[in-house]
Amino acid sequence: MQPIHTLHDFFIRSGASLTLYHLGRRLAASNADELAELETGKVPWPFPWKGEARLACIFTLGNRQDPIIWFLALPLDEHSQLLPGPRDAFLQRLLETLGHSASDTPRNVDNLMKDNPLAFTPSLPMQAMLHAHASRDLGQPASQHYELAEAYLTGELSDQPWQSLGLQGIADVVARLDDTTSAALASRLVYLPVDVLRPLCDCLAHVVVNTELAKAIRARGDEAAHAGDIETFCACVRAIGQGPSAIAASWYHELLDDPAACGPDLFAAIAARGWEHLEDEKRLPLFLTRVAENPDADFSALARDLAMIPRLRLPVLMSLRGAEADSAIGNRLAQLHRPD
Repeated sequence: MQPIHTLHDFFIRSGASLTLYHLGRRLAASNADELAELETGKVPWPFPWKGEARLACIFTLGNRQDPIIWFLALPLDEHSQLLPGPRDAFLQRLLETLGHSASDTPRNVDNLMKDNPLAFTPSLPMQAMLHAHASRDLGQPASQHYELAEAYLTGELSDQPWQSLGLQGIADVVARLDDTTSAALASRLVYLPVDVLRPLCDCLAHVVVNTELAKAIRARGDEAAHAGDIETFCACVRAIGQGPSAIAASWYHELLDDPAACGPDLFAAIAARGWEHLEDEKRLPLFLTRVAENPDADFSALARDLAMIPRLRLPVLMSLRGAEADSAIGNRLAQLHRPD
């Protein structure tokens, strides 16, 4: 048997039935080829999050029927390329557990993630969306909470107490959105209590929303902003991240145009879930300027985070290098380089 040098090698040579998902900036389907390209250094990781490539690996080995789930956070360098050392240490531990035979499936393979420095625990909304996406993609039924959540969110059971809804049911509805459900949800959004709207938005941030639903999300976001409800406002900002550019990007730009609307929570929401709308020659410098102007914002951390996204790296660096010395960005950069 050929030696196993990468996680991709392990999954392929073990004959594992593998499904991969990104669990970083948002949940999205991945695949073995994407993992191989990361491990061979061919391309940077497209969705870095907190300096890591975060993956959900769902697989079965040998005769085992129950899937094994690994949540792996693989450290990346500043160019979003894999730092191989931690991966190699995990792989060595894996092979020792398997007795250097990837075809074996010892019972203690499940224990590999215990005390594992690469393991992480996704947020509850992320876990719910992963379960919803995986069950849908693998042709399995939604959870037992799905029908009630769908009836409530589409208005069929509008008098149902919202406390009876489960996060998993909401995630199942979002993962299975179609035009009909989206239209019903858009009409219903204005009536949802914030205790339902917020987890709904946390789930919507991981799917593409159509024009009608995006408009409804923005309306609730503007309403929350006027009421001073920052938590709900930022939830809506995240939820619209994959909405049509004509709605999401224009809303982001209007918010950034208004210094009074800007704050650390808004910056974090846009950078985390709506970063693709910063791929704009005017919007990105405006975003960085607003961050630099705000004394409560961590300018260095946000700029570094955006610069790790491959498509934004060069535009971010150009915006920083092209900033005037007496500008807000220039002043922040000077502070970073000033001796203590």
